[in-house]
Amino acid sequence: MDYKTLLVHLELNGDNEGLLSVTAELAERFGARVVGIAAAQPIQPLIDEGLAMPDIASDDRAETKKELSACRQQFETALKGRARETAWRAAITFGSLAWYIADEARCADLIITGPDLGVALLDNSRRVDIGDLAFRAGRPVLIVPRDIKSLPLQHVFLAWKDGREARRAAADGLPLLKAAGHVTVLEVTSEGQAPAAESRVKDVAMWLGQHDVRATPMAVGTSRLEAGCLHGELLDRKCDLLVAGAYGHNRLGEWIFGGVTQDVLLDPNFCVLLSH
Repeated sequence: MDYKTLLVHLELNGDNEGLLSVTAELAERFGARVVGIAAAQPIQPLIDEGLAMPDIASDDRAETKKELSACRQQFETALKGRARETAWRAAITFGSLAWYIADEARCADLIITGPDLGVALLDNSRRVDIGDLAFRAGRPVLIVPRDIKSLPLQHVFLAWKDGREARRAAADGLPLLKAAGHVTVLEVTSEGQAPAAESRVKDVAMWLGQHDVRATPMAVGTSRLEAGCLHGELLDRKCDLLVAGAYGHNRLGEWIFGGVTQDVLLDPNFCVLLSH
């Protein structure tokens, strides 16, 4: 299995250089087709004495179209000669941007995007909720931090939490795990559950070995919060890529990704591949 088509989401008026550099690198590695995508919601014009303000809405639409065109130019310049084939999709949509991207992901094996911008006080018209995207897309989502311009795959980790999401993530991330050649299967759990965790990660390491991926099992028992301990381990070991399952959200929209909290997704220190 390889990634035959990559879908890369560009941020309007954002720093897409690193994102596009990693995308081009992966396109060359897998000989993949790349589809660029960008979107924004229109502003909601104020109402003055019961009348909408059409000039503001019209100006906003014109400016957004310019921003979408600039994204397309960035995409075409960065991918020229580096992808097997390219295509472009863009929209001004009243709906959720995560939903729009998830719908368009029907054509792709992997979605590549920057980190979640977080909730803004005044304007969320450009924001993509990464948790919602991972939940709806039915495709793995690779998050590339803004200051990363390459994905060396030297220190790759599979965050294990025994359930369907982690199993799905391991399968969805297999092309990248194979490209890395070696991966650490890491489960962080309570101190009393460490022996059972050791057995689980050994099983996963054996499964990966059957797919020509050399894997090291690692179980860490802790009395601290598991998410904080996991993040600390990944930073200490200079993680390049974390592969993790995206676990379902509650009514408040709170997510856990293989033990990594949503805070990591807002400002990640390394690339993260999520799968639900």
